Amino acid sequence: MEECIFCKIVNKEIKANVVYEDEKVMAFYDINPQAPFHVLLIPKKHISTLLDIEEDKILISEMMVKIKDIVEKIGISKSGFRTVINCGKDAGMDIFHLHIHILGGRRLSWPPG
Repeated sequence: MEECIFCKIVNKEIKANVVYEDEKVMAFYDINPQAPFHVLLIPKKHISTLLDIEEDKILISEMMVKIKDIVEKIGISKSGFRTVINCGKDAGMDIFHLHIHILGGRRLSWPPG
């Protein structure tokens, strides 16, 4: 099994442009941004997908609350932003480590893809 790139970022084996970090989560800019601001919020603990949350059910709620701090810090709280969680290959999930996309900085269209 291939090692998880997000786990390597958490372990500081790979550099990332980190915008937020605490003992449970980390947020950093996506290296392939789909909007002027595209940040990924991840749990530090490896959880493959949203469906794999077991004893960490409260963690997803905590992550959602952290989004407010992140969008205020990067300056998109007033203009608006979108959050996305992909779950599985058909949803477009490429890295199987739970992550929330936070996108903003321009008008986002719908449907997304």
